[in-house]
Amino acid sequence: MNEGEDNGIPMPPDSVPAAEAEDAGALAGQANPQGPIALPVAKSIDQPAAVKPVELSAAPPVTPVEQVEEAVTPVLPRIRLDKKHPLAIRWMHWVNFPVLFTMIWSGLLIYWNDSDNAYHHPHAVYRVGVGPVTLVRFFPEWFWKAMNAPYHVTQGLGYHFFFLWIFAINGLAYVLFTILSGEWRFIVPDRNSLKEGIQVTLKDLHLSKYLPPQKKYNGAQKIAYTSVILMGAGSLITGLAIYKPTQAHWVTTLLGGYEMARWEHFLLTIGFCGFFLIHVTQVVLAGWNNFRSMVSGLEVQPVQEPSLEKERKNWG
Repeated sequence: MNEGEDNGIPMPPDSVPAAEAEDAGALAGQANPQGPIALPVAKSIDQPAAVKPVELSAAPPVTPVEQVEEAVTPVLPRIRLDKKHPLAIRWMHWVNFPVLFTMIWSGLLIYWNDSDNAYHHPHAVYRVGVGPVTLVRFFPEWFWKAMNAPYHVTQGLGYHFFFLWIFAINGLAYVLFTILSGEWRFIVPDRNSLKEGIQVTLKDLHLSKYLPPQKKYNGAQKIAYTSVILMGAGSLITGLAIYKPTQAHWVTTLLGGYEMARWEHFLLTIGFCGFFLIHVTQVVLAGWNNFRSMVSGLEVQPVQEPSLEKERKNWG
């Protein structure tokens, strides 16, 4: 007897077929009150069961990282930040704005004292006419009343002489900085500035579509900004001739006399007012990018435009 017979379960002999062995296992399960016991099924060694081959799909090829990176088209920058205005120029520009405004305002208070018709002043300077005939007079009565100018000449003198020193020191510092830093190369007109200035003016007046290439300033700007510097120097010289006609008599004489110095001083003031109106209009038309460059010093430019900072480095 083998182990199966000791447990009360008859084991089929090796020669018993597989079907009969399964029937014997089923009868033994009925005799055992604890339930059927699963027995291993004997299989013929001579006839092994057919195994169905499993088809394995090929794994997708792994693309190297280098190939993925080469397949991505690089994005090239189209704009860049260019340093347009140095910090010193920005400071002096914004200091000069309120100073020049105060100088013109206080100067008008002084002018009223000599242009009041009620007292028939002999210095009929602030007019345009021929002989005793006056065509245009600076300024009409409503203008003086709007400014509250009558009888404020002493106030005008106090403001004028105080801000005179700030205007002079700021202007002198600007000229020295542009010379020492090399920024004068961007401002001083060259031999092409007059031609470019005419072309820019025609473009602004919508009489032409051509706009000449420019760097920091175009030809018209170079002529205008250089003229303003000379006008500032002229205002100081003519003002000195008016303020001290005896002590600085040689200056007054070179300017054509006291009356002529007053005319020249007044015309320079009108020139500043005209420049201010045109300058503000051009800034508005140029847009935020141009205005921001005078605040932050940086301007957004296309990458194909020449770099101002690179040109500064080439100065040595």
